[in-house]
Amino acid sequence: MPYVHIRVTDEGVSAEHKRQLIEQTTHMLQQVLGKPPASTFVVIEEVPTDNWGVGGETVTAVRARERG
Repeated sequence: MPYVHIRVTDEGVSAEHKRQLIEQTTHMLQQVLGKPPASTFVVIEEVPTDNWGVGGETVTAVRARERG
């Protein structure tokens, strides 16, 4: 019973993006490991950019500088 947890920043991930992630992740596990889709769980968690850090600063700060 595979469980896949996908974390992304909350920057415009649409319902369609999420549907595709769930569908394609499930398909990959079926193709690679032979796992049945009915027992494959995919969870998508959107994390605020203030709560995601890279290079010693928040993604919010990085994005602000990029737009700068």
